[in-house]
Amino acid sequence: MAAAGAVPALPRLCRQAWEPVLARARRAVVFLDAAAAEALHWAGGGAGALLAAGGPAGAERAVFVLSGPLRDGAAAAVRAVLGAGGVRRCALLCGEAEGGGPGELEETLRRWMGEGGRAEVLPRGPPLLAPLSAELGLLPALAGLVPPPARPRPGGPAEPGLGALPAALRDAVRDLVAELDALFGAMGLREECFAVGALSRVLAAELAGFAPARNRRRAAANRASVVFVDRTLDLAGAVGHHGDNLAEKILSTLPKLPGHKTDVMVNMVELTALQTPDEACSIIAPGCLAQPNSPAAKALWESFMNLKQKEAVMETRRHLVEAASRENLPIKMSMGRVTPEQLSSYVQLFKNNFKALENHCGLLQLVLAVVQTLKHPQISKWDNFLAFERLLLQTIGESEMPSVLNQLLPMIKSYSERMQDDYTCEDFFVLLVYMYSVVGEIKNGEELDKAEEEVKKALVKAICDEPELSPLLQKITGCNSALNLTSQKATDAVDNIFKLLRDIARARMHMKQFNSVHNPGSNTNQASYKPLLKQVVEEICSADRPDCVDIEHMSSGLTDLLKTGFSMFMKVNRPHPGDHPLLIIFMVGGVTVSEVKMVKDLVATHKPGTQVESSQNVPI
Repeated sequence: MAAAGAVPALPRLCRQAWEPVLARARRAVVFLDAAAAEALHWAGGGAGALLAAGGPAGAERAVFVLSGPLRDGAAAAVRAVLGAGGVRRCALLCGEAEGGGPGELEETLRRWMGEGGRAEVLPRGPPLLAPLSAELGLLPALAGLVPPPARPRPGGPAEPGLGALPAALRDAVRDLVAELDALFGAMGLREECFAVGALSRVLAAELAGFAPARNRRRAAANRASVVFVDRTLDLAGAVGHHGDNLAEKILSTLPKLPGHKTDVMVNMVELTALQTPDEACSIIAPGCLAQPNSPAAKALWESFMNLKQKEAVMETRRHLVEAASRENLPIKMSMGRVTPEQLSSYVQLFKNNFKALENHCGLLQLVLAVVQTLKHPQISKWDNFLAFERLLLQTIGESEMPSVLNQLLPMIKSYSERMQDDYTCEDFFVLLVYMYSVVGEIKNGEELDKAEEEVKKALVKAICDEPELSPLLQKITGCNSALNLTSQKATDAVDNIFKLLRDIARARMHMKQFNSVHNPGSNTNQASYKPLLKQVVEEICSADRPDCVDIEHMSSGLTDLLKTGFSMFMKVNRPHPGDHPLLIIFMVGGVTVSEVKMVKDLVATHKPGTQVESSQNVPI
């Protein structure tokens, strides 16, 4: 996608956010919170950019970079550093503080430093985004922002506004609105806000009515549509295995980079002389996917995001062969199918050539990520998951939910009974989320209750039989060790999961157009999954421009309200998300790489002149 008009490209905006920090980092100590460090990792040239400008330990100057407002734990950490007495001059970059401007923040910082301290609050530009690609930006600071369960409310389906949300979620919504206003200000946007889902309606309404945003829109020239979509309306897209995408498999297979939500660890032992049976090998620093300073690695990563797996693996070999040729390494080019063993043998050519290693370090990290992903045991399960999900789609169309659960029951095995290809407890949770999200609202009754109880018993037995609890099982049961796990704790955890599964099933119950993601098929076509996001984008891009019943427009002022009101009685065109040349889709709760690719392809097919940007709080 090429940038259109005067709207700056996403990667450039992300780098721009770091300019005030880099300008003040010389001879200073720089403190960052985890989410800010993650944004720098992808966007700002990495830690090297700060190290090149920074100063010695013990310097009297300090720069603090916070991904959100100065409050709670962040405020306590900054106060502790300043209160130690070593810092006499400080600069702070943080999110918008509620009820306090730069002057009040500077006074607070001076008070924490003590007499003679000088403080500066840096003007906030674009938010600290992690740009995974030219079109996809993530907000690691708001990874916890997930739409709450869709539980029935007494008196009908009325939904709460911002004030009725839990305090933590309310703060997250306000933070996100301020971040988006900063982003759209940097892009010079005058946006129309649309929403699909309950929390999205709250977000869109808050952004539409946000006073600074209203002022900004009056002077902005670039028109855009911003569509918020609740992730929980379609969790099948988050947990399913439909996508033939290499980047998605890497992100979901390799272990997370410590402290990060959007990058993974790549084992680099293969490029060293170290001999160790330890696969993690913690004494060697891991590689990663973010390579902001390597054009070749960035180009290869974009191919992982945008090509099918087979094409992306072939592109990996091409990049590696070209790099080896430039270094005059003795590479023997072979045609045909690319295997992880072949890629690994090419990587070995760089092993003892330090100049070649330095020149192509970023590229080699991505190649090793491909090798380790393709060799990972979880990848052999990927096709099994896909086949089982397709079978579920067919079965759901032909049978009621109790019958589907009864078919699942014999597959649930305890640790002592499982073979390598059998599903684990975590795998069954994934399959259950997929099933309940796809099937939609379920007909309650004694038969369903009985089938669920049998599955619950089998899962409790399997969880209690685990010799070690995975991080997910620890989180679900509240036990950090299998020794602390009791049958009652496992039962309570599984009961809670099935309550959430019922909530997932009813998530679309109030929708008119987008109430199903299951295509039951026919005599000539198999049953299939139709992603909700695909339905939303097709509706937006439709040449017929139908009235989008489930894509609600949020008015930003009296003019919009009058337009919406008059349209009920007169032939007045209501705002439509396809009205503008820039479409921004914000998935509230995360997105998959396959979904990003799907949106790009749909828009290119249906509305080739439209620019698409995707923003999410987390990847999935």
